[in-house]
Amino acid sequence: MENKFYVDSEFLSETALKKKHQLETDPSSRKNHMEYLPGMEQIDSDICRIVIDQMNAYDASVYTARDVRTALDHETCTPDDFKALLSPAAEPFLEEMAQRARMETGKHFGNTVYVFTPLYIANYCENYCVYCGFNCYNQISRMRLTTEQIEHEMEVIAKSGMEEILILTGESRGKSSVEYIGEACRLARRYFRMVGVEIYPVNTDEYRYLHECGVDYVTVFQETYDADKYETLHLCGHKRVWPYRFDAQERALMGGMRGVGFSALLGLSDFRKDALASALHVYFLQRKYPQAEMSLSCPRLRPIINNDRINPLDVGERQLCQVLCAYRIFMPFVGITVSSRESAAFRNGIVKIAATKVSAGVSTGIGDHESKYTGKESESEQGDEQFEINDGRSLTRMYADMSDAGLQPVLNDYLYV
Repeated sequence: MENKFYVDSEFLSETALKKKHQLETDPSSRKNHMEYLPGMEQIDSDICRIVIDQMNAYDASVYTARDVRTALDHETCTPDDFKALLSPAAEPFLEEMAQRARMETGKHFGNTVYVFTPLYIANYCENYCVYCGFNCYNQISRMRLTTEQIEHEMEVIAKSGMEEILILTGESRGKSSVEYIGEACRLARRYFRMVGVEIYPVNTDEYRYLHECGVDYVTVFQETYDADKYETLHLCGHKRVWPYRFDAQERALMGGMRGVGFSALLGLSDFRKDALASALHVYFLQRKYPQAEMSLSCPRLRPIINNDRINPLDVGERQLCQVLCAYRIFMPFVGITVSSRESAAFRNGIVKIAATKVSAGVSTGIGDHESKYTGKESESEQGDEQFEINDGRSLTRMYADMSDAGLQPVLNDYLYV
């Protein structure tokens, strides 16, 4: 995958093709990805240095079966133990890791699995990320829901019984301002008990504003913690600034958020190092903010509109299962989300072992929940999806499948009194 760009050029305009060629062939035309842009808040935190130093020093090949056995024998998993469990040497121990992970999950979460759904309210984006369906140069149908359309989507979702929603946008301040997102969150509070956002990173005061609008938690995908690889994948836009993105969760906590979610997009770089960095990011930030709720997810790349080839096979299901089991053993109290990027069969299995949260009734398009939830053809305009999902089960079907497996689906994990 080195130096491979995923945008299908046949779907780009002539202007976009020229820009793409310039950015890919002349690195000097790209802004320094480690330099903050005007208006970006810089906080005084040493978490980034600690995490990246450990990630850069990690050599998965040096671990042996003996290291893995030692890690599994420890009652409490240390960071060094976790590194062994992520290594290739741990692959033959996957069954034993799964048994340990299942025990830890049961100890801390019982047999409960939390269910939520995402709602994309806009797909405009100002970033050039070569692997993403919302890439500003990708020729797709763009749309931003009006306040009335947002409320209609929420009404449809709420009627299904869903109590937790995750609001998402493309990364465009121009089309999806903080105020626009805040208004959507105020609406969401009328229909849902839990409201999360997965939007472009913002400053502490803006996170505080969104929290006042009703947001409980913030999820940010770092995409990859490898800053050098990150630079080749994010060619322009505010998202290009790697350190600003890294500190987003800490700014959210400083802004009063109850919880934050972390993830790398597995398949962009060395998945073992990205998994290590994601978990250490949580590990060290949890010690700094012990009152905060934190969660992990580990999505893999999926095909996008205009480019079905985005589906790298370098992270298989067994390796994904290894990462999830290692997460659970290392941090038994942290929530783990498995998205609809994965198959129903995989999700049905992993919720019995390590995962504690899944999405249902998922759409990554804009304005299409009425047709998806009711079967009626929507008369309104719709926007294209960010990526193809792999598990399209409804809440009713997901609820039944988990109940039949002896699990307890939970629609809300927090009550304000």
